[in-house]
Amino acid sequence: MTQCCINPSILSADFVNLEAELQRISSADAVHVDVMDNHFVPNLTLGLPVVQRIQAVSPVPLDAHLMIADADRWAPGFADAGLASVTFHAEASIAPVKLARELRSRGAKAGMALRPATPVEPYVDMLSELDMLLIMTVEPGFGGQAFLDITLPKIRRARAAIDGSGMDVALQVDGGITEETIVRAAEAGANVFVAGSAVYGADDPAAAIGRLREQGSRTLRAATTE
Repeated sequence: MTQCCINPSILSADFVNLEAELQRISSADAVHVDVMDNHFVPNLTLGLPVVQRIQAVSPVPLDAHLMIADADRWAPGFADAGLASVTFHAEASIAPVKLARELRSRGAKAGMALRPATPVEPYVDMLSELDMLLIMTVEPGFGGQAFLDITLPKIRRARAAIDGSGMDVALQVDGGITEETIVRAAEAGANVFVAGSAVYGADDPAAAIGRLREQGSRTLRAATTE
């Protein structure tokens, strides 16, 4: 759990200059690509053809976060596009175990996301089917929102469940991550952090990534020595 990963969200990037924006975060662990369909969430971003082009030019792996309805139908196509990781919402999947296995069979890591009010407990038994569990720390749909502290107990319960399972499952948080809130999220047990405006809103995105990584890593190291 000591490895801290920073995955900047291109939702906060300049969409007119995406290739250049990707180069600005080449020190990141992955690029978080928010796919929204204006059905599951009240916003519309980009679809598979654009993601395929991002995949072709990105200097780091792609981590797609699918905030879309009917995930069972559409998510496998993102795995076929060669993405390193594809995350679907539990609330948008009728057969999450089957979908997670489908993503893995197509060469992608399987991630599953939970909205702030969705409990983690019903999904503990399927941790073995996942490579990553994403706890949303804002309501999905828009960037720039404030971190919801009410999600911290759920992050702690998710960390306890992962540790208890013995599975190598990353615990990602997405929403309102800053140099201050990353400490609280890491203390609760998260080790993969999605940051949008905290990275792209900085004068030097690479330096912002470095500061976030240092804050998160320091907190995780302290937690493992307690």
